[in-house]
Amino acid sequence: MTTTLETSPSVDRLPEHAIYKPNGKGSGGVIRFGLNPDKAAVFVDAASQSGERQFDWENKFTMKWGLADLGAALAVLQGRESQTKLFHKTEAANSAFELRLRDDPDRAPYLMGLSRQESADKSVRKVVIPVTHAEAAVLEQVLAAAVRRLVGW
Repeated sequence: MTTTLETSPSVDRLPEHAIYKPNGKGSGGVIRFGLNPDKAAVFVDAASQSGERQFDWENKFTMKWGLADLGAALAVLQGRESQTKLFHKTEAANSAFELRLRDDPDRAPYLMGLSRQESADKSVRKVVIPVTHAEAAVLEQVLAAAVRRLVGW
């Protein structure tokens, strides 16, 4: 399991944070959050596992988040809500994101998923990953920092 967090302004890439969840069945995935201040948004990418520790970035799918979306995710991570479901509809596709707190003590406390249904052929791609308390704590800080950057504070 690898988690990356880029924050250096001298890096050519935009800041991003990813939660990688490969598994032995090959059905894992990764969800990545990338800050793009020029577009006043966070882009959330998802890719399915394609090998032992490999992910299919060529066939990733993306959802663009604004401040309201960031607030909805933060409300769950801060314990104010038990779940959030975000839906975005465009001519090309419908995208959905879900983050929810789980009550099962034998499983990761959060479940996060991103899906996309193409308008043309109605095909659906979906990545769902478990999120630990430690990963949720870091994600909360990353998303809160994104809000501050997008607002300009």
